[in-house]
Amino acid sequence: MADKFSLSRFFGVNDDYDEDYQEPESAPVANPTPATPNRPVDSRKVVAMRNAKPNASHIAICEPRIYSDAKSIAKQLTSGDAVIVNFARVDEPQAQRIVDFLNGTAFAVGGEIKRIGEQIFLCTPHNFEVSGDVAANLGTQFTK
Repeated sequence: MADKFSLSRFFGVNDDYDEDYQEPESAPVANPTPATPNRPVDSRKVVAMRNAKPNASHIAICEPRIYSDAKSIAKQLTSGDAVIVNFARVDEPQAQRIVDFLNGTAFAVGGEIKRIGEQIFLCTPHNFEVSGDVAANLGTQFTK
């Protein structure tokens, strides 16, 4: 008759040993030699460091002309790319709507949006760190 199925017995975590199991008897070896493992060498696992580009970060540059261009900018931001957005070709109300939309997108992905020029913004996802404060120097730079 078959025993009841047990997951712990199937995966071998059951501490109870089978009563039917017997250790195989082996003939005593007169002069045991230490076993050296023969491991095959796999040369495919070696990668040259100069050719490796692990998780290369991208920064896209966009110049939207209409509000619907914000969707493609947001898609780049959600895919993990930083985006520099130049609003030189957009009127101010459209630019404000796009900035609001991108601010929400940056918040959703855990990133941030910073002003880096009079009409230029940097949108970064969570894996980018921006240091410095260019916006503080904007007033003095453009008033001279």
